[in-house]
Amino acid sequence: MSRASKGFPDFHRPWTRHYADGVPQDLKLPKGSLVDMVEESVSRYGSKPALQFFGATTSYRDMGEQIRRAAAGLKRLGVGPGDRVALVLPNAPQHVVAFYAVLRLGAVVVEHNPLYTDRELRHQFEDHGATVAIVWDKVADRIQSLPADIPVRTIVSVDLISAMPRTTRLLLKLPLPAARRSRSALAPDKKPRSAGRRVLEWKELLDNRPLPRRSPHPRAEDLAAIQYTSGTTAAPKGAMLTHANLMANAAQGRAWIPGIRMGKETVYGVLPMFHAYGLTLSLTFAMSIGAKLVLFPKFDVDMVLKAAKKTPPTFLPAVPPIYDRIVAGAQEQGISLKGVRFAISGAMNLPAATVDAWEKATGGYLIEGYGLTETSPVALGNPMGPTRKAGTVGVPFPLTDIKVVDPEDPTKERHRGEAGELLIRGPQVFQGYWNKPAETRAALLDGGWFRTGDIVSVDDDDFVTIRDRIKELIITGGFNVSPSEVEEALKRHPAVAEAAVVGLTRTGGGEDVVAAVVARPNAEFDADELRSFVRAELAAYKVPRRIVQIPDLPRSLIGKVLRRHVKESLQPKGTGHEAGPTT
Repeated sequence: MSRASKGFPDFHRPWTRHYADGVPQDLKLPKGSLVDMVEESVSRYGSKPALQFFGATTSYRDMGEQIRRAAAGLKRLGVGPGDRVALVLPNAPQHVVAFYAVLRLGAVVVEHNPLYTDRELRHQFEDHGATVAIVWDKVADRIQSLPADIPVRTIVSVDLISAMPRTTRLLLKLPLPAARRSRSALAPDKKPRSAGRRVLEWKELLDNRPLPRRSPHPRAEDLAAIQYTSGTTAAPKGAMLTHANLMANAAQGRAWIPGIRMGKETVYGVLPMFHAYGLTLSLTFAMSIGAKLVLFPKFDVDMVLKAAKKTPPTFLPAVPPIYDRIVAGAQEQGISLKGVRFAISGAMNLPAATVDAWEKATGGYLIEGYGLTETSPVALGNPMGPTRKAGTVGVPFPLTDIKVVDPEDPTKERHRGEAGELLIRGPQVFQGYWNKPAETRAALLDGGWFRTGDIVSVDDDDFVTIRDRIKELIITGGFNVSPSEVEEALKRHPAVAEAAVVGLTRTGGGEDVVAAVVARPNAEFDADELRSFVRAELAAYKVPRRIVQIPDLPRSLIGKVLRRHVKESLQPKGTGHEAGPTT
């Protein structure tokens, strides 16, 4: 798709001179939808393994059959074009099948973190209004117990253990402590309650005649996914991504990696697919190249290394701490990582020491990229070759334009080297926020430019460095945390009058969530008790690692809490704050 066909004026892209050999300066984007894409892979790679889970494999042909059966089952439940279907699943074969089954009907996938609290899930379900939810059986009771005014009427309960090899399933039934712990982590103690909402098992969804191949497919411009992203307020926003957006980003990823072998790569799915980064790299990119996708329900270094001994990865997208732990574990266990040809890191700044250790252990490349949920998510990356530049997030992907502007007046461009807000334009840029027209107008400017909220600078070689984040999001463990959301949770505690939450840089990259609180008069301050209280309200990664009591919060002349001043007072001396990429 040319720039003219996207309605973009001609735009000079000097950074293309740094592209690795074989990466096109321009790119012809595929036509059709994600459904067409996966069906083409099913046709081309039918007998090849598509999915692997604890050693059990599913061929592309079998995966395609399951997608059509699940789609027929969803259709019988009343799902049709434009309907939202919630997925509340960890990485598993059923997740992949459910994702494409929803899309096959022209419906819209809404991904959710299964570890979210009831409060977090309720907000998102209220917002998107899905009537059908496909849910990990371990958390199905929580969806069942959502208030009656939430429109979900049918829950499809997914048993992860059923996707494992027969020997593994038998071992999990043994009356041994290790087996009991594994069962507890993967399955519920009891079946979901059936009262209130209809509950089906996943196998019932598959027990249908496959949807006819000739039934209508969605169009490229149709909405494919609503992906929630944290914002500066307590309420996350649902980014609307079309089939064209996600198809474009998968195509850009294929073009960015010279030497990618169609039908021959092994991709490790260690990133959660409910996250934009994992969704694109596993659910769309891997399927588009006919890769074998090895799925892990959560990151566990021993689990990854055990799999690597039998099925070595060739492409491993992750975040810096994961790379560090894999290298350390492989050295400790004497396992070779040779053969991992490509690795793309995101979500936080990538330390040079991590790159050196990984490339020495694997013999392949580890590069840093940048993106946001609103850009499907990858927009910039370091070249997969010798022109890469450490400490930067690289240059724009093919068909992607950038500008650096005055954050107060985005019509004014900054000069080279000056810090300013990054604007992005390209075929991967989202369509706006679900049910939030005002926020959409603020984020999407005339000409198709998206305001990232990130402060960057561009050097003389056109490489981009992230300097700060306007949004004040905290990036911890690869996830975005809204300070306002954590502050509101803290203030619901009867002992807390006010709170300010910031991210403090930690050695090796990423940030820790830290809170400064002002106690109510005569209230007893107990940091551990406060952390327990927040843990019941929010996902574990949002819980402050440290809570500090202070007499008052610093404020501006108009009364706004100055988080920057809080951060400066809490950041240990000698640890500079450098923001990493946001996803």
